[in-house]
Amino acid sequence: MAAGRILVAQGGGPTAVINQSLVGVVLAARQAGASRIYGALHGVRGIIDEDLVDLSWETTAQLERVAATPSAALGSTRDKPDVAYCQKIFAVLRAHQIEQFLYIGGNDSSDTVRIVSEQAHQAGYPLRCIHIPKTIDNDLVGSDHTPGYPSAARFVAQAFAGANLDNAALPGVYVGVVMGRHAGFLTAAAALGRSTPDDGPHLIYLPERSFDMARFLADVKAVHARLGRCVIAVSEGIHDADGNAIASLLAKDVERDAHGNVQLSGTGALADLLCDAIKDQLGIKRVRGDTFGYVQRSFLGCVSDVDQREAREVGEKAVQFALHGARDGSVAIRRCADYAVEYALLPLEAVAGKTRVMEDVFIDAAGTGVTEAFLRYLRPLVGAGMPEAHRLRAAPVAKLGPPTAA
Repeated sequence: MAAGRILVAQGGGPTAVINQSLVGVVLAARQAGASRIYGALHGVRGIIDEDLVDLSWETTAQLERVAATPSAALGSTRDKPDVAYCQKIFAVLRAHQIEQFLYIGGNDSSDTVRIVSEQAHQAGYPLRCIHIPKTIDNDLVGSDHTPGYPSAARFVAQAFAGANLDNAALPGVYVGVVMGRHAGFLTAAAALGRSTPDDGPHLIYLPERSFDMARFLADVKAVHARLGRCVIAVSEGIHDADGNAIASLLAKDVERDAHGNVQLSGTGALADLLCDAIKDQLGIKRVRGDTFGYVQRSFLGCVSDVDQREAREVGEKAVQFALHGARDGSVAIRRCADYAVEYALLPLEAVAGKTRVMEDVFIDAAGTGVTEAFLRYLRPLVGAGMPEAHRLRAAPVAKLGPPTAA
């Protein structure tokens, strides 16, 4: 297939490396001789509004600077297109004679690509549709991991390492709430910052396991009694045995996004609830909580070099699959050898709208921590140069008691 005209857009939550994928698309398309490389501002919304920019005019130097910058350079959207919406997308693509549509995003974005692909096929329009993966949740089916996750995991691991040091200096209970609606991969990354057996997080609560308040309080009490302190990592998506999100049970007015998801980020309600329960029912006075919220998605200066490289490569591979492949699909990362990756093109229907959760082998038997298998999985992803915390050897001085009066 000739390179022709290519349109790229970004959807869903920003990440620290999503622009690497964007630049990978642009540079690979240039090398392939694309006649025009368009970008849609604010995802699919920019397509139906014909709010397009011509990326063909960007200099290579400027693209490289943008690639190293977190967040979505083209802007993003949470719009959930239905068939009618996608028909409008298709009409604009056809009007601009766009032959390849590349969309960088997560689960919902892959479903958008699937619908556009089906509409184009039914209309007999030769449009190649490729989904480029990204999500800090690491919950795309068919991939070993997803671009954006390693950098967010690096941030979470370092943030908890710092919180643990703070907690050790001024002992008490610390609760950190991390993003993750259905999958606990990001919350689990908190464990990577531990360097000694008594380092936090001492307890990790994931959405793959039901949350019980009575058991939670018993866990905290036991750790606090043993160590005199307790650091806790909690996924925003923890739920009760009936599947009700704990955070949604607290809210008087539940806010939902365009996809029907309960708003979990951007509120400190869950951290407040857990901290209040610890203080009220365990009588521990020094209890503090943080909600990481959006800060973990696009934190400047805390990026995995492995994540940067692979995010660039999935953009490049998307162009290769679009021009030389025989079908539409979603780019996937496959792990091989000790640590190396290869790229595959999965059918859109195998990825679209589906959610991967943490495998049982990654979660410990108690359901309040992770296994060594998870740490082995994560270590090569977060990249080089992870900072290390150190302690004083603290050789004790013998107590002599108060001086004796002459």
